[in-house]
Amino acid sequence: MFKQKNLSPKQLATLTALILSVIIATSVFLLINDWRYWVVYFLTSFIFAYLLIHQILDFFVYRKIKLIYKLIAQTKATKREEAYQKYILPKKGMDEVREDVEAWAAQKANEIATLQSNEEFRKEFLQNLSHEIKTPIFAIQGYLELLSDGEIDNPAQRDKFIDQAQANVLRLVQLLNDVDTITNLEISKDPILKHSFIIQDLINEVAQNLSVKGLKKNIQFHFKKGSETPTTVFADKNKIYQVLVNIFSNAAKYGKIDGQIIASVYKLEDGKVLIEISDDGIGIAEEHIPRLSERFYRTDDARSRDIGGTGLGLAICKHILEAHQEIMHIRSTVNVGTTVGFTLPNSMS
Repeated sequence: MFKQKNLSPKQLATLTALILSVIIATSVFLLINDWRYWVVYFLTSFIFAYLLIHQILDFFVYRKIKLIYKLIAQTKATKREEAYQKYILPKKGMDEVREDVEAWAAQKANEIATLQSNEEFRKEFLQNLSHEIKTPIFAIQGYLELLSDGEIDNPAQRDKFIDQAQANVLRLVQLLNDVDTITNLEISKDPILKHSFIIQDLINEVAQNLSVKGLKKNIQFHFKKGSETPTTVFADKNKIYQVLVNIFSNAAKYGKIDGQIIASVYKLEDGKVLIEISDDGIGIAEEHIPRLSERFYRTDDARSRDIGGTGLGLAICKHILEAHQEIMHIRSTVNVGTTVGFTLPNSMS
């Protein structure tokens, strides 16, 4: 009938009243030695003790507990919450109430930890954004000051400074465009428009458009054997194009001379298509891989700003794929190469 460590108010009142009434009735029986008096005193004591103890518990204990539940909710109770506090809560034992409060405390602790983490992320993001913006602005400012002073008589040198200033302007524009892209993806301002298309055709288009970047290193592109068969996926073609552009750009930047970029396409049993882009470049140390999709995260000098880029490419890829309810994965080994992959739904058409 009773659970030793988890008594409700009624159970606790019943048990306490039962013990008291037995003691009182037995004491009377020992004095009078009449079972009728024992029964009368037992029933009378039990009823009065139960009512008294139950009222005391309700007034001094469970009203306070109900107040705690209201404070936990932090809002005016709804009809459902009022019904819970009136009918369900009184049936709960103290251990169950304690578990509820501990669960609430754990939830709030997690929320606080998340907020603190987001705040640290926000500070780091603003610091990195400020640095990324200042770098091209200061460069532009320096070139313009030299040109405005009129001390550069050499036309070739003057044209070089103008070209470098223009390159930094383009870098700044690209940075702001990338930030704007991520912001729009986060607030779902840029909707995902899905339709069917052949993923190999899109990969080929990206590879051809970016082939100029690989010319200096003589990087070659090809599909892995068995991946050439046209495979139709269902996704936002323009956004997946942007994902592939960022992945191919990184593969070209960090690929080795006379290297290669290999695209693999696999049909999975769960109705998904796995797309992987591999290079044989400088690779990435294992400890950096979990943070590669963070905004502005750079691993080391080999992936410095001198190579180019805004540091937002993989972050954009992550946001686009998350908007498709898909994920991106990265495998890499230093001086061996890197593979970036993601899944898309296989089109039913």
